[in-house]
Amino acid sequence: MKRFFLFLIWINMMHLQVFSQDKEIRLFPGGVPGEKGNLPEEVAGITGNKVAGETVQRISNVSDPVITIYQPVQELANGTAMVVCPGGGYTILAYDLEGTEICEWLNDMGITAVLLKYRVPRREGVEKHAAPLQDAQRAVSYVRAHAEALHIYPERIGIMGFSAGAHLSVMVCNNPEEHTYPVVDECDKFSSRPDFCLLVYPAYLSGDTFGTLATEIKVSSKTPPTMLVQSQDDKSHINSSLFYYYALKEASVPVTMHLYSQGGHGYGMRDTKAVVNEWPERAEYWLRSLGMIE
Repeated sequence: MKRFFLFLIWINMMHLQVFSQDKEIRLFPGGVPGEKGNLPEEVAGITGNKVAGETVQRISNVSDPVITIYQPVQELANGTAMVVCPGGGYTILAYDLEGTEICEWLNDMGITAVLLKYRVPRREGVEKHAAPLQDAQRAVSYVRAHAEALHIYPERIGIMGFSAGAHLSVMVCNNPEEHTYPVVDECDKFSSRPDFCLLVYPAYLSGDTFGTLATEIKVSSKTPPTMLVQSQDDKSHINSSLFYYYALKEASVPVTMHLYSQGGHGYGMRDTKAVVNEWPERAEYWLRSLGMIE
């Protein structure tokens, strides 16, 4: 009996350790699919390229993907979770601009934020999103498998991304049937399909022919409800939003898009003095309409 009691204490301690705030959780503790060795991770704040007068923390050489769980205060928690995918061209991760700062905003709405540090830069010989897609699918399944411990509903897990992170989010939303990596453990029995998706200035969604999507994106009626945020002067990527919106509409997927004349690309939630900076407010209304926040 004493041993059993001690075992229960150990299990509880393990849960506290795993889900303590700001603690990184390795997604593939037994070995990352396709990785032959760990690269020395690089973290830099490049002062010459600021957003709204502030530097951006850029992370590269990620070979051991992790998630960090940011939980809201108990009084605000509403049982919804969001996996956050920073952008960076699949080369780096804009980790504060499109990561930690977003998690704080989500927490303020009572949402449990799950920050994904996926593998970058691009791996030679495979598609740019191949390794990150494994990481993102694993992240969604992991969160759903641990829904009870995280005090969230397994049917209220969303995903959001910025730029390349938005492309990654789209790939997760449109590959719901099976994981793209070998089964790791019981977590992989849980679906990796998000229940909703928020895309901010997405990149790489448009195809080579006008009006088409990139060949890897297969929209269907199973694609979850989506909201898009886009600026007209984001000239390299505006068609990503326009064409994806049209594809979702044609598939009868509930879709909302907020299109602004100015704003550019890569602003995150920072105040760049453009009207597009209101997008978090629009996103909050959208989340309420889905019943994800009260």
